[in-house]
Amino acid sequence: MRGPRLASEFIGTFGLVFIGAGSAAVNAWSNGAVSHVGISLAFGGIILVAVYALGHISGAHLNPAVTFGFWVARRFPGSEVAPYVIAQLAGATSGAFAVRAAVGSFAVFATTRPAIPVFSALAVEIALSFFLMLVVMAVATDGRVAGEVAGLAVGFIVMVDALMGGPLTGASMNPARSFGPALATGQWASHWIYWVGPLIGMAVAVLTYEYLRRGFSHDHRIANTPA
Repeated sequence: MRGPRLASEFIGTFGLVFIGAGSAAVNAWSNGAVSHVGISLAFGGIILVAVYALGHISGAHLNPAVTFGFWVARRFPGSEVAPYVIAQLAGATSGAFAVRAAVGSFAVFATTRPAIPVFSALAVEIALSFFLMLVVMAVATDGRVAGEVAGLAVGFIVMVDALMGGPLTGASMNPARSFGPALATGQWASHWIYWVGPLIGMAVAVLTYEYLRRGFSHDHRIANTPA
């Protein structure tokens, strides 16, 4: 049934924005009580929890670029892409308006805005998104990786991406995460970066992991060929 899966994506993406992006708004509201490290932990933590709580229902994509990446990898049906993306955008928007209701004008700090030149910011988003999707491909599509580590691996890559990229671009890696706060606050500066960067980075990551997977299979066959 599609309904529970879409509800799962809505709930998970709501949590991502309300807790992850919300922590950035609360940090500003509280004069730095959360800190940059705390914001990164909030993002990584909510993703970790969402993967374990919702992954078995919808896959816990929580990100239009991840859904797109799985489609590129031919591991997700094209007919499901639009419903997933709509659910993700709706969840992110609802989460952003909830943040605005809690902290008022400080919700603007939940938005993603580049602090470096636009094309440098685009390159950062591509790179961060690449590493996120590379990890997702490993834990979600490769039977050699223990499924139990999926939440930890994805949560940690989100956290370290946020630690490095947060001050530069907001470390979005997720069009929905940027779209919801932008809509709730009317802040659309350089918004296109947060669609183009993740989509490119994750598509390249999918192709890269498939190449690495084929290389391992070939080398494994050679290693096990009798002399």
